[in-house]
Amino acid sequence: MNILSPSILAADFSRLGEQIREVEHAGARYLHIDVMDGVFVPDISFGMPVILSVRKCSDIFFDVHLMIDRPERYIKEFADCGANLINFHVEATQDIVGTIQKIRFLGKKVGITISPETPASAVEPYLKLVDMVLVMTVKPGFGGQKLIPRCLDKVREVRAMALEKGLNIDIEVDGGIRVDNVELVLEAGANVIVAGSAIFQNRISDNVARFLEKMG
Repeated sequence: MNILSPSILAADFSRLGEQIREVEHAGARYLHIDVMDGVFVPDISFGMPVILSVRKCSDIFFDVHLMIDRPERYIKEFADCGANLINFHVEATQDIVGTIQKIRFLGKKVGITISPETPASAVEPYLKLVDMVLVMTVKPGFGGQKLIPRCLDKVREVRAMALEKGLNIDIEVDGGIRVDNVELVLEAGANVIVAGSAIFQNRISDNVARFLEKMG
């Protein structure tokens, strides 16, 4: 199933609750929440208080993407804030299996993420332990970048590895996705699409509708 996950990093924070409700009512099934710490990535976004606040205004699935150093330190806090899926970078921790187990123990879905410079092979040992692999198609930590085409080869590799192992996992892609290139991303093997500025610029409902039409 193809799923659209609008990224609130591109939303108008003075109207955040309203815009979250708008993407939900327009048909988006997930909400992508980028958490940045200024250490693992240069930028700083938001943390637990914001997630807890927006959880009160919507029941949409919270797809929480941790771009933070040593994410294992904060798994319980993000789970308690209302995350449905917690996605962390394999580059950010020395205890990948332990972090996966912490998320699973708290009853949440588990995702692992790779940045553009990380090979697809880095996630292969963990495919049977997770629900999702997120392939970044831009450098993590900055919005508004263009999709790096070579990263789609990693999407193909991850999908092939999953199929070889008989696994039906979600493959999410985040970075530079727009209506005019989303079909290429889907053809590569992704089924969860993150879009930020392409959703939250101009008419949100119309943007969601265009994406959903392309995604089938």
